Amino acid sequence: MRDATLTVAVVTDVFPESADWDRLVAVAEEAREGGAELVILPELPLNPWSPRSKELRDEDAEEEGGPRHRALAAAARKAGVGVVGGAIVRHPRSGNRYNTALVFDPRGRLVARYRKVHLPYEEGYWEADHYRPGQEPPRLVEGFPLRLGLQICSDVNRPTGCELLAALGAEVIVAPRCTPAETYERWRLVLRANAVMASAYLISTNRPTPPSPRPGESIGGPSVAIAPDGEVLLETTQPLAWITLRKEAVSAAREAYPGYLARYPRLYARGWQGVDRGETRRSGDLPA
Repeated sequence: MRDATLTVAVVTDVFPESADWDRLVAVAEEAREGGAELVILPELPLNPWSPRSKELRDEDAEEEGGPRHRALAAAARKAGVGVVGGAIVRHPRSGNRYNTALVFDPRGRLVARYRKVHLPYEEGYWEADHYRPGQEPPRLVEGFPLRLGLQICSDVNRPTGCELLAALGAEVIVAPRCTPAETYERWRLVLRANAVMASAYLISTNRPTPPSPRPGESIGGPSVAIAPDGEVLLETTQPLAWITLRKEAVSAAREAYPGYLARYPRLYARGWQGVDRGETRRSGDLPA
């Protein structure tokens, strides 16, 4: 359907303690009352931002289907709306931890997950100490009026994932993030470039500035919704905002330059094979 639409709620808010999870339900219900079919939360929305330090805390992670998973599912089911959230999830066999985006349908059923691949390692963002890089490519998420793809924060700074999702047919790329306000202009540039390259909407929800920031803690800056032609449609630090996405805009971008250009995956796959061999020699194989 060329005229299909998807109304999303852009949430610039987090719920880091279990006492906050009733408020998550209220936010999801308010989003639905405003017309949202999908609620998009920031990166690790039910966690404190533990990568502010290198200290690894067991309580920040959970097994598959754990308490944060259940809280997100309950919010989706009670509000009757799709939800994109996430958690630090332990692999059931290896015990390795992954920063994992989780997508729930309006019945509260998990319909997709994606593990963050590109992990920063710098002041305030010691992520490589907290979880491993994902080892699965992004996949298409069906079941909503527009087809979705998932990236997480710094993944968009390596645009291969967005390009793959576009080739698979994603019409909306969702990229929850946690970034500092002082770097927002660079993020805005990168996000716009990815939207144009993918000829897809790009929605990136950011964690808000904490009420009482700790020393060295720098988080904040707008959440943003970008059209397939690169136009910034929404830029907000409000806790809740709505925007309607239209399939026709995606179709138009893919019929215009650069959307109609061929991708040649086999050609570039041959080039990436040599790079991959070099990466394997330096870092070794990463188990699940």
